[in-house]
Amino acid sequence: MIARLPRFRYYNATMRKGVAAWFFRRSFFATIVLGSCIFTSQPAKSQKATPVALPSAPANPPAKPDPPPPHAFWDRTNLALFSGIAATRGMDYASTRNFQARGRQEILLPDDVVNNSAGFASLEAAATVTSVGISYLLHRAGHHKLERWMSIGHISVTAFGDVRNYALESKHRR
Repeated sequence: MIARLPRFRYYNATMRKGVAAWFFRRSFFATIVLGSCIFTSQPAKSQKATPVALPSAPANPPAKPDPPPPHAFWDRTNLALFSGIAATRGMDYASTRNFQARGRQEILLPDDVVNNSAGFASLEAAATVTSVGISYLLHRAGHHKLERWMSIGHISVTAFGDVRNYALESKHRR
């Protein structure tokens, strides 16, 4: 005689057996379709519109001048911006060390990072490289204004932090 397994009980006694499985399959299928649409669609700028000839339009419309080609990534402006990021990050390192020497505590980073000279310098260098990397991704995506504004924003925020660090009052030990 074969032992019979207990029947699976649903949390809702009136629920039919297939409803939960059907709902899961439907939502899983919808997720797959939506994800494939998002990740395989092409940007609108690469799609070409088919020209429609109007009866009153001239046969050969005047040609529009081609837009200027996008700038090179390592052009003079980006080099100046990336140098500014590196300089403000270096000043951030120096200003943090300065206010620590005056008895202040760093509140944004753990003491293990800030008190380790090589670790803190590595963190500042990593922040600079990350900013350049994000700018490169924006450049590749064609967002040239955002590419530059991201660097300008990074310089501004870091410079503000540097000035604030130097402006903090010293906590004299008694």
